[in-house]
Amino acid sequence: MTDASASSPSADAADTEITAIEDRMSVTAHALELEDGPLVYTAHAGTTVLREEKPGEKKTGNGTPGEGYERASAYAEVFSVSYIASGRGQQRPVVFAFNGGPGASTVWLHLGLFGPRRVDSGDAGALTPQPAGLLENRETLLREADLVMVDAMTTGFSRPAPGTAPDRLHGFAEDRDLIAAFVVDWLTRHERWLSPLYLAGESYGTTRAAAVAARLTDRYYVVPRGIALISPVLDFGTVFFTPGNDAPFLHYLPTYAAIAHAHGKHEGRMLQDVVDEAEAFAEQEYPQLLAQGLRLGAEERRAAAETIASLIGVSPDWVERVDLRVEHQAFLAELLRDQGLVTGRIDGRFTAPAGDPISKEMETDPSIDQLAPAYTAAINHYLRGELEFSSDVVYEIMSARVHPWSYKDFENRSVEVATDLSRVLRKSPTTRLFVAHGYHDAATPFHASEHVLAHLDVPRETYEQRIQVEDYEAGHMMYCHEPSRLALSEDLARFVRGEG
Repeated sequence: MTDASASSPSADAADTEITAIEDRMSVTAHALELEDGPLVYTAHAGTTVLREEKPGEKKTGNGTPGEGYERASAYAEVFSVSYIASGRGQQRPVVFAFNGGPGASTVWLHLGLFGPRRVDSGDAGALTPQPAGLLENRETLLREADLVMVDAMTTGFSRPAPGTAPDRLHGFAEDRDLIAAFVVDWLTRHERWLSPLYLAGESYGTTRAAAVAARLTDRYYVVPRGIALISPVLDFGTVFFTPGNDAPFLHYLPTYAAIAHAHGKHEGRMLQDVVDEAEAFAEQEYPQLLAQGLRLGAEERRAAAETIASLIGVSPDWVERVDLRVEHQAFLAELLRDQGLVTGRIDGRFTAPAGDPISKEMETDPSIDQLAPAYTAAINHYLRGELEFSSDVVYEIMSARVHPWSYKDFENRSVEVATDLSRVLRKSPTTRLFVAHGYHDAATPFHASEHVLAHLDVPRETYEQRIQVEDYEAGHMMYCHEPSRLALSEDLARFVRGEG
């Protein structure tokens, strides 16, 4: 008779191999020369293995079955770069930062804004020839707080642990729980439980930041001191063009007007005046016009088309043909069509030659096409050459491998984190928000964010006293515009210091 357990050694060995993977971390010493003296810090670059307890069965003291947990097993290897200033103590603020996508690594915030080194990318119309180099970032947020730049799953060098299916970690809830677990793990490993905690996200990273803040608060009783939302998207229903949903047409209009201004369509006028006029129209007349649908008379329709056209720099005939409803990729293809150009989505100040002069939509995004190569070269050089960390997998700058991304928690309703954000602000009387918008951002329009923030389920005094909103004359990654980078860096420093 053969014992069924005879086959178990090989299974146990395989399990041991899977759970035995360890952190891979490179620690290097650096100094950044500032006006008030050197900022000395260490950089910790590498992958952290996250483990979880799985429900299982264990034996009680007398040998009978009992409910319990199996030993913790690895499920993810999360790549991050932590910057820790020397001699500043264990109660210094810590900022955890991440980009979005889903599928974007955190190279953008890392080398564009927060880190002690930044990419020399240039800006719209004045790009640095590739490959671009790195500059000292004397405005780094490391002056005020230690930094943890985190790459979400399957971006950067982050990967599922061996034996874990990738889709197990690709989704709203899965991503939220992973990042929250990483934050708790980091605080424990670095003995930083008494440090004020800040979360900072860009784009879908703001969706993530709000969700992670709620997860930390609800599950772990870890309350962020502050949440920085850069180019936020908090309710997808305000920005996703879907049949029967007029909200995005309203919220995008002020962004279209700002981009038109950037390309000389409002000659002699100040940007703020153009934006104010477009916002007033989007909030007052425009909703009533769209609500009428086929009941809108021909003369009213023409007058509306002329008003919209004058605001966003296109022809009234085209506005009429699109039924007064201007979709963003159609607008970006139309605005400079007479010049044979398409306009950037991430940053509407960027342009490129149109491949198809009669295309209904932009075929590619000039702003990403022109900026991404600089960031790609810089991060690959920086990690290997200066931080001394390498991997046998590709550093995924922008990856489609995270798709399909699961939003199963939002079946039959819009994906939104305004509920999460509201709950955190209600639960914690000390948590503050900092919100940064780029006027020329056609990916996450500023007016949509303003609308969601104004409708948070919080007391008026919370909205007025604990939410700071700043606007910049650039796009989604406003830090590629030098005046905006300097202003945003100072605004974030003041936010972490508790000023403003």
